[in-house]
Amino acid sequence: MGGSTVLPVIIFLPLVGAAAIALIAPSRATVLKPVAVATSAATGALTLWLMGAFDKNDGDFQFIQLTEWIGSAGISWHVGVDGISLFLVVLTGLLFPIAIVACDPPHDAKAYYIWMLVLETGCLGVFLALDLVLFFLFFEVVLIPMYFLIGKWGHENRKYAATKFFLFTMLGSALMLVGMLALALLAKDYSETGEITFNLIDLAQSAGELPTITARWIFLSFVLAFAVKVPLFPVHTWLPDAHTEAPTAGSVILAGVLLKLGTYGLVRFGLYLFPEASQYFAPLLFTLGVIGILYGAVVATMQRDLKRLVAYSSVAHLGFIVLGIFSINTEGIEGGLLQMVNHGLSTGALFLLVGFIYERRHTRQISEMIGLQKAAPVLAAVFTVVMLSSVGLPGLNGFVGEFLILAGAFIAHRWWAVVAAAGVILAALYLLWAYQRVFHGTPDDANRSMPDLNWQEKLVMVPLVGLIVFLGVYPKPVIERMEPSVNALIEHMDKVEGIESPTVGDRPEGSFEELRKLKADYGDEGEGH
Repeated sequence: MGGSTVLPVIIFLPLVGAAAIALIAPSRATVLKPVAVATSAATGALTLWLMGAFDKNDGDFQFIQLTEWIGSAGISWHVGVDGISLFLVVLTGLLFPIAIVACDPPHDAKAYYIWMLVLETGCLGVFLALDLVLFFLFFEVVLIPMYFLIGKWGHENRKYAATKFFLFTMLGSALMLVGMLALALLAKDYSETGEITFNLIDLAQSAGELPTITARWIFLSFVLAFAVKVPLFPVHTWLPDAHTEAPTAGSVILAGVLLKLGTYGLVRFGLYLFPEASQYFAPLLFTLGVIGILYGAVVATMQRDLKRLVAYSSVAHLGFIVLGIFSINTEGIEGGLLQMVNHGLSTGALFLLVGFIYERRHTRQISEMIGLQKAAPVLAAVFTVVMLSSVGLPGLNGFVGEFLILAGAFIAHRWWAVVAAAGVILAALYLLWAYQRVFHGTPDDANRSMPDLNWQEKLVMVPLVGLIVFLGVYPKPVIERMEPSVNALIEHMDKVEGIESPTVGDRPEGSFEELRKLKADYGDEGEGH
């Protein structure tokens, strides 16, 4: 497959599958799920091919396809992938087939699978778009299928949760649209030639020449939209309701992929387009991230609903990711990107396991479950591994990301990092306490007969648990593909006139960046210096 065509195929293959499902006659309902699984699995296979063909030494965008779309408005079909977006694309390609295989809809399977595949196209488009209007379109496309997945196949309060999710995200998106238009119309190219462009790369070169105050206001319009999607404290209140009421597959995709649209946007559009504003507002975003870490952990500890506990844990974990991003150094951003992948694996797996328990016990109340370890030992063992990953146990994937984030945060703003480290302890508190109450003890009559994982559920969990262990032991293949793009991003920020990286000049002696610079200066001959 040609390099210039692979990304459009990856984006639109799920949409083709959705169209095929729409044409299937009602009498052939049994083939709906196989078609959905085959389509999403083929898309996942293409993302793995993309990862294998990706040049890990190149920090620029690869597999670019650029075609004029609406020339008079400066809008183009412009897609590409770099080390920042690569593994989010792979994560999307992995989680969708797992979610579709693991969870069957209670009714109206045709519409369910159509919306799932449309949602996959929207998510992939967001991660691969390099034109602001194209990005915005995919960003909005995601809202519609998730609204219907929650509102139609969710639990008791599904309509309230779906509406709240839609309104919060739509408000943020409206402000981002205003910011996009302002950026394009105030950019140097339009000011001098009257030609408008929404090309991300072109705008990144001219955005640095905007008046400082103007750039900061536009930056805030983008950040608010992404903060809602993350979600960042205090615009997080839609998330627990959406997670609690969503069907299991919806919760897996919401936690594993959709929340990353916000954190990815902060890196791709926040840092890249507005270097000065990113550094100016970094203390504010650091503070909100730390509040989210502590608040999410404390509130999670108080939850009686197991699924709601996992939902609030996402608020805390995403606070760590924001902390890493706005460290604005290699360690922090790499840690944030790696933790996006780790959170998708760990929290996606937790939601799947909670869904399996709910299907068996028809309750998510922690007080109504006890001794499940004796009734379902395999489920308990898998839950243990995934829970410890979320805690950040060394040897599992969560530790690597949190370590890099805290290292980068300490270099940039050490006292924030010290306070944020308490979140690691609190995560162990609420997860271990919940595990103890649900899985330990002597099961009563209602819990004694709960069946263990079946072969299909075990098969679904194998790749998630395997990756959790693999990335905890050997994260190098991921980090080495991210690092050139992260370094290119930081170099781009440092080149903007009047901007000096906050990690230069006050970085502790012997930091990672200085070691890299020494290695670059001396090369192989420098070994032993």
